[in-house]
Amino acid sequence: MATLVLVRHGRTTANASGVLAGRTPGVRLDDVGREQARRTAERLAAVPLVGVVSSPLERCRQTARAILDRQSGAPVTPIDRGITECDYGDWQGRPLKELAGEALWSVVQNQPSAAVFPGGESLLSMQARAVTAVRRHDAAFEAQHGPGAVWVAVSHGDIIKAILADAYGMHLDLFQRITVGPASVSIVRYGPNRPDVVMTNTESGDLSWLRQAAPAADAVVGGGAGPAGRADVADADRAPST
Repeated sequence: MATLVLVRHGRTTANASGVLAGRTPGVRLDDVGREQARRTAERLAAVPLVGVVSSPLERCRQTARAILDRQSGAPVTPIDRGITECDYGDWQGRPLKELAGEALWSVVQNQPSAAVFPGGESLLSMQARAVTAVRRHDAAFEAQHGPGAVWVAVSHGDIIKAILADAYGMHLDLFQRITVGPASVSIVRYGPNRPDVVMTNTESGDLSWLRQAAPAADAVVGGGAGPAGRADVADADRAPST
């Protein structure tokens, strides 16, 4: 099976100021975000990637460029609107402190499957389009490059949380339990029996073990030895994370 590396974009000016950027044009990485993207690119430099798929928004494209600058090969670089940010509609561009006073905030926190952003999309439709997009790319990369293919999708916090929830077999109402920090790395493999969530929300650690032979399709009874150098799961806030 191919290996999907989910990378959230680095910190942006909107993240730093507590604004829900959504699809607002011109939101770019700040100095911290550029350094975060550089560190993630360094982690992935040891892994020959067959593709780096990015959301069309600037912050993701900046992060994707940092990753590509550290690759010695020539991975394909499609832009896919299927993994673009959630359409937050009328919430877009507003301070998170202000949004926390809205009645919908509680729904987003506690029953996200029922959340529909005014003038925007539902979190359910967001999850459906994002999962469809990454599964489509994953199947195509594996068909072209074989089961050892490793590829990256550079996307947004809520998008990656929704993809991970689906891979875990979690109801969307539980996806706020998942944290995805800026420039973090999460890894999923879509096997023939079930998705395998290999790691989530890592900000450091060696990833060169991804160069090993293609993983076995079946889960190892007892847990197995695991790859060397695997990073631990980190933690962060669970507010809408653009």
